[in-house]
Amino acid sequence: MKHLIVGTAGHVDHGKTALVRALTGVDTDRLKEEKDRGITIELGFAPLTLPSGLAVDIVDVPGHERFVRQMVAGAAGIDLVVLVIAADEGVMPQTREHLNICALLGIRRGLVALTKTDMVDPDWRTLVAEDIREFLRGTFLEGAPVCPVSALAGEGLGDLLGALDAVAAAVEEEEDCGLFRLPVDRVFTMKGFGTVVTGSLISGAIAAGEAVDIFPRGATAKIRGMQIHNEGVTEAAAGQRVAINLQGVEKAMLSRGDVLARPATLLPSRRLDVRASSLASAGRALKNRALVRFHAGTSELMARIILRDRDELKPGEATAAQLFLEAPACCVAGDRFVLRSYSPVTTVGGGVVLDPLTKKHRRRDPEVASVLTVLAEGDGAARTAVILERSGARGATPGELCVRTGLPARRLQKILDGLFAAHRAVLVDRDEMRAVAAGVYQDLQDRIVADLTDYHARHALKEGLSREEMRTALGRAVTPKLFQMVLRDLEKAGRIVADREHVRLPGHQVQLGGELAALRQEMGGLYRDAGLAPPTLREIRERFADRVRPAESVLKVMLQEGELVKVSEDLYYHRDNLAALRERYRALLIRDGKATPVEFKELTGLTRKFIIPLMEYFDLTKLTIRSGDQRLLREKEGK
Repeated sequence: MKHLIVGTAGHVDHGKTALVRALTGVDTDRLKEEKDRGITIELGFAPLTLPSGLAVDIVDVPGHERFVRQMVAGAAGIDLVVLVIAADEGVMPQTREHLNICALLGIRRGLVALTKTDMVDPDWRTLVAEDIREFLRGTFLEGAPVCPVSALAGEGLGDLLGALDAVAAAVEEEEDCGLFRLPVDRVFTMKGFGTVVTGSLISGAIAAGEAVDIFPRGATAKIRGMQIHNEGVTEAAAGQRVAINLQGVEKAMLSRGDVLARPATLLPSRRLDVRASSLASAGRALKNRALVRFHAGTSELMARIILRDRDELKPGEATAAQLFLEAPACCVAGDRFVLRSYSPVTTVGGGVVLDPLTKKHRRRDPEVASVLTVLAEGDGAARTAVILERSGARGATPGELCVRTGLPARRLQKILDGLFAAHRAVLVDRDEMRAVAAGVYQDLQDRIVADLTDYHARHALKEGLSREEMRTALGRAVTPKLFQMVLRDLEKAGRIVADREHVRLPGHQVQLGGELAALRQEMGGLYRDAGLAPPTLREIRERFADRVRPAESVLKVMLQEGELVKVSEDLYYHRDNLAALRERYRALLIRDGKATPVEFKELTGLTRKFIIPLMEYFDLTKLTIRSGDQRLLREKEGK
C-alpha cells in the first residue's frame, strides 16, 4: 500500500493552517502562543483521506521567516507539497524561500492552493493566478494545478481534493535503502505511557516490540507501542507519520534532530562529501570555508563548507564539496540537505550527500574529483566499487555499504556477487560478509612483500619478521582474519614463507660475513668441543664480554639454523653431540627398559646441573615418558 506525506508551504498568514482545518477538521495550531498570536510556530499534523480512499498525512509548517528551521524540519520526508498563496497578496518572500527549500529537498510534485479567494474579486483572482503560473515557470511546480479555494467559505475544497488526489496518484513510490529511519520532530510525555516521539518515517519499516537506537546519542530503547492517525498499530512503513512510545529512555534524553534506527545500523560522522548547489536567487556567493547552517532530516547543525575546486560558489552554480559539522550527524548517501547562511539567516543552497563517512582530502585533487563524479553520477555498481576502495583495508559490510551508497540490501548483494565474480572485490570475512576492494587487497600483499624486503636488508641476522609485529605495522584496519588470508594467498603464490612465528621471503637466508662469520666458527667449535657439558649463557657472555651483542646475534642464528639446540633457558647443545647422546640413551632404554637419574649419570658422567635439563628435554621431545623417578621409552620410539 502506498503511503504519502503531504506538506504545506507558503508565506505567513496565507491560510495554511485554516486550509488544513477545512480539509481535515483538525486544528494543527496546538500551542497557546500560536492561538494567541494567530500564526503557526511549531509543526502540526493531520490525517486526510482523499476521494480515491488513499490515506495521507499532512504536515503543516510555519510560514514566518523566523521559523524556517521548523519548516525545513517538517519538510523531511514530504512526498508532495501544497504551496499556499493568498489571493489578496500573491507571491511573497517566504513563498519563494519555501519553494526553494522544497526543490533543494528533492520534492518533485505538488500543486498550488490559491487561498482567501473570498477576499478578492474574480478579475483580481485571475490576475494573481496568472502571476503565480509565471512565478512557477522553470520550477518543479511548472504546470501544476492552481486551485482557487476559500477555507472560511468552504469554496473550492472539492476541486482541491480532486487535484490533490490526482497528483498523489502520479507519485511513484521510490525504492529506499531499507534502513528504518525516523527523524524525530517532536518529543513529549503522556501520562501512563512515558516518552513519546513523532516523526515521518523516511525509509524502511519497524514493528512494535523492537529495540531501537537513538542516533547520534547512542542510547537504546524499546518500542512499547505505536500510533498512526491516533490509532494503535503494530507496524509502520516509509511514508507514514508515526508516534512511537519508547520504553527505557527519558524525555530529557531526546530532542528534535535525533534519529531512531535499528541498533548499529547508522554511522555518525562529522565529515560529509556532498554535491552542493547555490540558489540562483542567493544574494551573494558562498565562500570557501564559510560557516553555514546544515539542515538534514529534522536536525540543524553548524558546519564549514570546503569547496573542492573553487574559492567561491556563485549563485546558480553547483560543485562537489565537503562539509565539516560541529557535531556528528547520521546521514545516508542520497540524503538531501538545505544550507542557510550563518548571519543574516537565509536559505542559500543545498544539495545531496555523496558519502557520509568520508575522510579529509586535499582540495583540487584530480583523483578525488573523479571519485566524487562517480559517486554523483555513477550507477550502483560503480558507486559500490568506489566506496569499497575508499574503505581501504578495513573493508565494508553490506550494512555499511547501504549507508554509504543508499542502495537497498538486495541490490547491494547482487552488485557484490558481480564484483566477486569479476575479481574486483574479495570477501575476507564470511561471518560479517565484509568485503575489500581487489586493488586494496593487492596493495596489501605488495606492501607485505616490500616490508619483508626492507626488513631483511636491515636485519640480515634475523630469520624473519614476527607475525604480530608485521600485523601491528600494517595498522588497526587490518583484522586478524584479513591478515591470515593475505599471508595464506601470498604463501600459496610462493611470494613468502610463513611459519608459526615468523614471515620471510622464500630466498632469504641469514648471512654471516666478516667478523660475524669468524665468531660463528669460534662458537661452533666451542660448543662442539664442550661435548655434553657446554657453557651456560652467562658463561658465554663472560667469555665474549667485548662482543656480547654480536655473540648473542650469532647464537640466535645458530639456533634458527639448527646448529645449536636449546635444552633449557640457559643451556644450548651442539646438534651432533645431542644426537649422539640420544642414540646412546635410547639404546640404554631398550636394553634395561627404564632409566633413572643415577643410570643416566653413569651413562654420561654428568652432574645434576646437566642431567635434569637433559632428561626433561628428552621427555619434551617424546623420546621418553616419566613414571615416578624412572623414564620409559615411548612405544612409538620402539617401533
